[in-house]
Amino acid sequence: MKYRKLGHTDLEVSLIGLGTMTWGEQNTESEAHEQIDFALSQGVNLLDTAEMYPVPPKAETQGRTETYIGTWLAKTGRRKDIVLASKVAGAATDPKRPSHLRSGHIHLDRKNMTEALDASLKRLQTDYLDLYQLHWPDRTTTIFGRPGYPWRDDAYTVPIEETLEVLHDFVKAGKVRHVGVSNETPWGVAQFLKFSERNNWPRLVSIQNPYSLLNRIYENGLSEFSHLEGVGLLAYSPLAMGVLAGKYLNGARPEGARLTLFERFKRYSKPQAELAAAEYVQLARSHGLSPATMALAFVNQQPFVTSNLIGATNLVQLKENIDSVEVVLSKEIMDAIQEIHLRSPNPAP
Repeated sequence: MKYRKLGHTDLEVSLIGLGTMTWGEQNTESEAHEQIDFALSQGVNLLDTAEMYPVPPKAETQGRTETYIGTWLAKTGRRKDIVLASKVAGAATDPKRPSHLRSGHIHLDRKNMTEALDASLKRLQTDYLDLYQLHWPDRTTTIFGRPGYPWRDDAYTVPIEETLEVLHDFVKAGKVRHVGVSNETPWGVAQFLKFSERNNWPRLVSIQNPYSLLNRIYENGLSEFSHLEGVGLLAYSPLAMGVLAGKYLNGARPEGARLTLFERFKRYSKPQAELAAAEYVQLARSHGLSPATMALAFVNQQPFVTSNLIGATNLVQLKENIDSVEVVLSKEIMDAIQEIHLRSPNPAP
């Protein structure tokens, strides 16, 4: 395994991080525990979860993923062996976002964030989180496949400075070691950094945004913050929900696969995304690589990536995904990837 610093901290996290959003929906508690055990045996130390997991979010399953991690911690006592990250959900201004949390009155304010953090810590059976992230902004902006900035005036949003002060108090209280954002924009990151410097509050150490061969938007704007400000990317959906593994080619819908089970991931199954994915799959196979390995290795090689968050529903997938850390793509392959990208840029934003 390879490791990279989490922002400007002394904390080293594995280049491959373990995503958990299937646990409690597609994976049982015992399967979740098996995945953690195997991942740690391979050198993975970063576990990423969220209060709203598993996905798709439902009232009857909400928090189950954190609960599974908590029972593993209680059983093994290996809290110091993992870097544990979770996320607090924000305002449900979009119909896709969960409205069942805290009776639908969820904003990134002190009351809601305190309630969320305390509940997460209880489910996780730990006294602290190594990283606490804002799952999405407390405002309507360009996230979750939205094609452009919406120019919408929200009825109410919590100011970023107010949210950051709450995170500062969590760190002071010892409940959180470091703070990060997710599904954030360059403007949002700049605001957080400004208020951190102005008030001597914790700086962002990470941003968890989508990044894959089908979505390289992070490179335009946000990667500069990674380089100059130390806000490293925790890349999610590096396989575009399995599309880049090639299992959905030609309209295939394997039993039990995410795009087969759930309609909420339509941005990954658009015709232009499927066409580009087919090119990437062909490229990988022509060089003797599995499509999944090539797609993950591409993400691993990016200098702005702190950790590549992989998810799997079985140990075979998990092993292949983790093993991608040992693969270095040649200049020939990287050049061919760039040619495809220029023909089909970001078909699944």
